[in-house]
Amino acid sequence: MLNHHVRIRQAVHRRVRALLGNDQGMSTIEYAMGSVAAAALAGVLYLVINNGGVSEAFESILTDALSNTPG
Repeated sequence: MLNHHVRIRQAVHRRVRALLGNDQGMSTIEYAMGSVAAAALAGVLYLVINNGGVSEAFESILTDALSNTPG
């Protein structure tokens, strides 16, 4: 009985090591997730910049900077 449990435990350990040691394809999913995150961030930034308040703030900053030049 004890020998049976030892063999099962060893088989489980071998399987876990095999699963955790196999990182084939990990770089592909990491690149895919990075691309999705970058696209999501770009979408959020696009929405924020095209918001009226942000455009008005940039315009105000530029107008103030150009009107306060020494002349």
